[in-house]
Amino acid sequence: MRRQRSARSLVILGSVVGVLAGSFACGGGGGSPTSPGGGGGGVTVISSDGGTGGASGATVTITSSGVSPSSVTVAVGQSVTFINNDSRSHQIASNPHPQHGSCPSIEAGLATLAPGQTRTTHAFANGGTCGYHDHLDDSNRALQGTIAIQ
Repeated sequence: MRRQRSARSLVILGSVVGVLAGSFACGGGGGSPTSPGGGGGGVTVISSDGGTGGASGATVTITSSGVSPSSVTVAVGQSVTFINNDSRSHQIASNPHPQHGSCPSIEAGLATLAPGQTRTTHAFANGGTCGYHDHLDDSNRALQGTIAIQ
C-alpha cells in the first residue's frame, strides 16, 4: 500500500513539474523566431524573483511603422525598455499568441503601453531567446521581434 502511494505521488509530481516546465519554455509552437508561434525552441527564460531587477540592456521603440530594432540582445540579469512613440496603445506580449507566457519577464513588466509611455521588462534570469508581438495587433509583423539573452 505504501509503495503504491509513493509511486502515485511521484507520477503526480512528475506531471506537475512537466506542466510547469512547459509553461516557462520560451518559444515553442513552431514558426519563425519573429512569428507569434516561434521564438526560441524550448529554452527556459524566467523572470527574476520579484521586482524588476537588473538595468536595461536595450531599448525598443514602438512607432506607427513598428518596433525598432526588432531584435535586441541583453545579458543575463538585464531587462529591456519599451518606449511607445506611437499615437495608439500597444500591448507587448511574449509568444505564442494568444496564450503568451513563454517569457514571464515580458509578461510581468510590460502590460499595455499608452502613447508616450515607457515600461521595462523584468530582468531575464538565464540565457535564451524570447519572441514577442503586439497583442492588440498580433498579425502585424512590423510589431513583432525577439530578445536574445546571453
